Amino acid sequence: MRVALDTNILAYAEGVNGEERRASALAILDARAQDEIIVPVQVLGELFVVLVRKAGRGAAEARAAIMQWSDGFEVAETTAAVLFEAMEIATGHRLAFWDAMMVAVAAQAGCRLLLSEDLQDGFLWRGVTVRNPFVAGRD
Repeated sequence: MRVALDTNILAYAEGVNGEERRASALAILDARAQDEIIVPVQVLGELFVVLVRKAGRGAAEARAAIMQWSDGFEVAETTAAVLFEAMEIATGHRLAFWDAMMVAVAAQAGCRLLLSEDLQDGFLWRGVTVRNPFVAGRD
């Protein structure tokens, strides 16, 4: 099953917000086959910003981390079709635009799950279900 990741999963895997979150994020990644995981290009951009602004890394170090993630997983592009679908989602479901963009990318990439701590857990759009993998007792 194809799974899309939101920024917080990769940020935590990079050590943002402490070792406990890092261990949880790495366990989430280890539980899936590498070829099942999709990383939206938007996530890589957001991760760069988080690593520089929140984690205090230099731009070159953040860029190196982004390159490693993009080498390790399939990167899903943001297309014009995704943009238009995201606007429909944001309009019809009152999601923030960038969250709607994440859901639209996941749908276009054929994902069944979008793992995110920030989006509405259980939200369903065109076969993509949003799940918060950090909820206690969830595998």
